[in-house]
Amino acid sequence: MATAEQHYILERPSFDKPVKLLIVVAPYYKDIADNLVAGAKAEIEAVGAGWDIVEVPGALEVPTAIGLAERLSNYDGFVALGCVIRGETTHYDTVCNDSSRALQLMGLQGVCIGNGILTVENRKQADVRADVKDQNKGGGAAAAALHLVALCRKWGRQSKDVGFKPSPDSFRIADEQSRPKKV
Repeated sequence: MATAEQHYILERPSFDKPVKLLIVVAPYYKDIADNLVAGAKAEIEAVGAGWDIVEVPGALEVPTAIGLAERLSNYDGFVALGCVIRGETTHYDTVCNDSSRALQLMGLQGVCIGNGILTVENRKQADVRADVKDQNKGGGAAAAALHLVALCRKWGRQSKDVGFKPSPDSFRIADEQSRPKKV
């Protein structure tokens, strides 16, 4: 059983400039989501950071909301929260795999995301993982986001400038190739 396992937990990062995270939560299972959010808020506040929260309908919408916020707002990082409990169909696999994959791809592009979307077999597993006094996966997701923000600041780059950016010449060359030639 996972509750008997001992895990090493990194020390909380410290920040010399303000940090603000966006918590994006899918409250499909409201009581579980509320516990995840409570854990995340406590962890964020423990380092003196600020947070905002938005709700989306389900786990598949969490990455989309984070992607929109990354492009249209000014958050340092994001905490993805929700719960997917296995049901009778393969929809569980789609939701788990696609939401996780989308978050991972954004992370690889430099977005600081802590993934706290629970993927469990039953309600009992979800309750244990969401409980602030037990596994506290909401707090763990917030801690992950904060550690990634600290790494970005340590390495001195702005998150908005991360990822593939075509050179200005590539637009000029493509534009020239698409114009009709004068004869």
